[in-house]
Amino acid sequence: MAYEFITTEKRGNVLLVTMNRPEVYNAVHGPMHDEMSQCWDDFAADPDLWVAVLTGAGDKAFTAGNDLKHTAQGGKGPTSTSGFAGLSSRFDLEKPIIAAVNGFAMGGGFETALSCDIIIASDQATFALPEVKVGFFAAASGVQRLSRYIGRLAAQELMFTGRKIDAAEALALGCVNAVVPHGELLDAAMEKAQEIASVSPSSVKATKRVLNAMNVAEGLPESNAYSREVIQDLMKTEDFKEGVSAFVEKRKPNWVNR
Repeated sequence: MAYEFITTEKRGNVLLVTMNRPEVYNAVHGPMHDEMSQCWDDFAADPDLWVAVLTGAGDKAFTAGNDLKHTAQGGKGPTSTSGFAGLSSRFDLEKPIIAAVNGFAMGGGFETALSCDIIIASDQATFALPEVKVGFFAAASGVQRLSRYIGRLAAQELMFTGRKIDAAEALALGCVNAVVPHGELLDAAMEKAQEIASVSPSSVKATKRVLNAMNVAEGLPESNAYSREVIQDLMKTEDFKEGVSAFVEKRKPNWVNR
């Protein structure tokens, strides 16, 4: 299938997926969400594809997350229900995905990486859940996944401040599996993908099936759904409207706490 906002390439049993809106730092809008959701559906259904690698076009960004300008201008939202980048609410995919984070992964971009199974970062990568700075919160599973992966105390500090961390701090906190020189990122990710593809694909799928069941048993789908309810309430506040307007107008927000 031909896509407009992503590219795909089959390399043996590995699918390379590239988010391809470099002019907006690979920010994800509704049509791109839907393309990515379809891409993961196709990946799941193809018996010859065993592992995927997800990265971003260009040298600056994995993805800047949600395309707020598109949202503010009343752009078309996603029709798929599989979550941010087609991943954050997907709990039935039994094939592993490796995030090759080639630049900054902000907000939904960080949540997209956290929704993958392995995260390999360029030494130039940066990460943040900065939603609180623009009147949102990390409602696409960021609250849940980051607190589970690195512990609640460390995650709370990052989520409440929205501050950025570099690749070295991300590795120290346990946000990523490995950090490699920028020019070696894709090779490192593909090497890890080939390592996974060299073992029994049936065993890998069985392992991830149990991991998916653990997520369900621990209430991650329900917690994600609750996040969507909470953000609907948040969207009714003056602070939400001010945050989006300030971001689009490139000015400091004037918060009123209502």
